[in-house]
Amino acid sequence: LTLQPTQPLMLQGESGYSRKGTQPQQASYYYSEPQLAVTGTVSRQGQPVTVTGTAWLDHEWSSSVLDADAAGWDWLGANLDDGGALMAFRIRSKTGRTLWSHAALRNRDGKMTQFGQDAVLFTPQRHWRSPRTTATYPVAMHIRTGGTRWQLIPLQDDQELDARRSTGTVYWEGAVTINRDGAPAGRGYLEMTGYDQALKL
Repeated sequence: LTLQPTQPLMLQGESGYSRKGTQPQQASYYYSEPQLAVTGTVSRQGQPVTVTGTAWLDHEWSSSVLDADAAGWDWLGANLDDGGALMAFRIRSKTGRTLWSHAALRNRDGKMTQFGQDAVLFTPQRHWRSPRTTATYPVAMHIRTGGTRWQLIPLQDDQELDARRSTGTVYWEGAVTINRDGAPAGRGYLEMTGYDQALKL
């Protein structure tokens, strides 16, 4: 696959410095590349099939850890049909409350809007329980950014990744469709951690 940028880098947080908690050191450097143009081939039953599409690339790095009470996070990266992009996340405590949240919306003209803690709300709508790990995930979710309501709908419920034999972590991460205020708006990737057990951070 070949991925070609169609837009400038999307710097998350404050010019690429993304807070993850109340303490200044609870942060990362973070940028995204939404709306990547994809061309290439995949193999189906040994035969090459030409494919095209759009992709999202994230690059995030840090030397710090999250709050001691953090159990995991919910994160979304979404390519919007109008050429825009949405990133939203929340850090969850061991009791399930939100410790920190943030969202960034870039419209098709490149204008960025940042949403702080008081303007971002994750609300689970439907849960799915894994038959393998017994973890329960909020696979359908609403995210509010300011006055806008985003609905996340999984392409399939079972998108759990059991990486206990490598990273030691169980994730739910996979494809979702996105509605904005009830109307189809795009496609995204939802990642949820810490539902099997609290992450060792």
